[in-house]
Amino acid sequence: MNRKSRVSFGPGAASLILIVVILSMSVLGILALMNARNDIKLSDRSVQVVQAGYALSEAAEHRLASLDAIAARYAAISETDDDYAAAMRAFLPTDMTMDDRVIRWEETDGVRTLECAVSLSPKDEGQRLKWVTHRLTATTTTEDIWN
Repeated sequence: MNRKSRVSFGPGAASLILIVVILSMSVLGILALMNARNDIKLSDRSVQVVQAGYALSEAAEHRLASLDAIAARYAAISETDDDYAAAMRAFLPTDMTMDDRVIRWEETDGVRTLECAVSLSPKDEGQRLKWVTHRLTATTTTEDIWN
């Protein structure tokens, strides 16, 4: 009465296991390729966002350099510190404002805005302009910049 049954798999079972393994590996390979493609897209978008931020920063630095040239010119010809500040206020570009010796302006590309502010140092100080604010913000638009 001690009957032992043996389970044996025929050649069809091995083929079935091989097909399941191949399909599983194929699905995993396709998922890996999709993930890699999405990573590349995200990296490209990140590069574009960073480049746009640096472009705004570069534009702000160029504006600061031209503002420094104006400050150097008026520091040389002004007799007092108040005359110097008044001359700077009078000859600022139209998109810049000055209040209490702080000059403010914005650089924008439509999606991002770089808020800039520099303080005007006293006339006889070596460094004429000092950064106070250099803040990058993204404005809300109806278009999603990531898609």
